[in-house]
Amino acid sequence: MNKVRIAGIIPESIVDGPGIRMTIFTQGCIHHCKGCHNPETHPLNGGRFVNIYDILDDIKSNPLLDGVTFSGGEPFLQSKELSLLGKEIKALGLDIITYTGYTFEEIVTGIDKHKYWKELLNITDILIDGKYKEDSRSLLLKFRGSKNQRIIDVKKSLKTNMLKIVEF
Repeated sequence: MNKVRIAGIIPESIVDGPGIRMTIFTQGCIHHCKGCHNPETHPLNGGRFVNIYDILDDIKSNPLLDGVTFSGGEPFLQSKELSLLGKEIKALGLDIITYTGYTFEEIVTGIDKHKYWKELLNITDILIDGKYKEDSRSLLLKFRGSKNQRIIDVKKSLKTNMLKIVEF
């Protein structure tokens, strides 16, 4: 299927990563973090389906974009659709940031069990990982909500064969 279930799209954002970004809020999350910023994205059957090629047309129509951010909800629940969209985004020369409640380690160890996680991870340039923890909240953090969350350079981290996670 070439459709992704989304909660919404922000055509231009400066708070979901560096530069001007389109932010796609996926629908559906199993983490249910206490104090979540986007609780309306939790229901798996909520939101609406959008053709990924319609999203791609919107991306192409904005020459100001530096990249695209996949947020949520939980993007890894729709890894097949987002990896397909992500490949097209990368072909345009844009970078991709993916927010996830999973840790980098959980994603890497789950690749064998979840068919498209590897593809989504491989098209992601920056991964912001970890569940939001209300008791670790900080308004001073860049691009994340709680101190446990990391901003990870995926390409550099994968090159270490998981011996070292390279953070920004």
